[in-house]
Amino acid sequence: MEARPIVMDDSGLKLSIVIVNYNVKYFLLQLLQSIYNSHVSFNFEVIIVDNASSDGSRELLPDQFPQVKYIWNQKNVGFNPDTVVQEDTLQLSIDFMDEHTDAGALGCRMIDGSGHFLPESKRGFPSPRVAFFKAFGFGSMFPKSPFFNAYYMGHLPEDEINKVDVLTGAFMLMRMDVLRKTGFLDERFFMYGEDIDLSFRIKQAGYEIYYFPKTSIIHFKGESTNKETFNYIRTFYGAMKNFARKHYSGQKASLLSLTLNLAIYLKN
Repeated sequence: MEARPIVMDDSGLKLSIVIVNYNVKYFLLQLLQSIYNSHVSFNFEVIIVDNASSDGSRELLPDQFPQVKYIWNQKNVGFNPDTVVQEDTLQLSIDFMDEHTDAGALGCRMIDGSGHFLPESKRGFPSPRVAFFKAFGFGSMFPKSPFFNAYYMGHLPEDEINKVDVLTGAFMLMRMDVLRKTGFLDERFFMYGEDIDLSFRIKQAGYEIYYFPKTSIIHFKGESTNKETFNYIRTFYGAMKNFARKHYSGQKASLLSLTLNLAIYLKN
């Protein structure tokens, strides 16, 4: 579950915040409250895309937040919101993007509901080596190694600004003119991998992606997904296979797919 990309616009409206909801109205209420408690010097809008929720979201949300724009889908097509932003998150992130014209996208430091740092705040692109070391636990054994833990870029300090490869979909701040060049999220990725795919296209277009830890968000990850289940494992690694088929070719694509298939088999 996650808030979808925060998009910078070049019109009078400075920021559009697009959030997906599916049967987690109370998480969404927390997120909306944190957004409207933000201290900002610019105009922004919030758009909720609801994936046919059956928990009363449609009745509750417009009543409590009538200023939000709502899109009511007829089926579930993706992730949900489970984040809370700090009062300074939006302003500091926008200021950084304004000061760094090479930045195509930005992500901030993420912590879980217990206050622990989430390593997916900064990630590297999957490759056969990167996927193998992640799938078989080498990254956990050598968390600070740029060789063994390249997936989470463990060699980069969590409290320093750095250029990275991949941002998580829980918080992605992107320029609208960049998205016009790269295209938006690929809907063929139902769960997982869509943020890696979009980050890859942003980098291909010649823009930098920054990890910005001067502000944090809470990401209550996994509230609707048990990450120990085979269904999660198959879905996650299946998304990585989709990424490999889309962006890699030849031996690299074959080796990555083989590694991912082996991981799915061994974790079954």
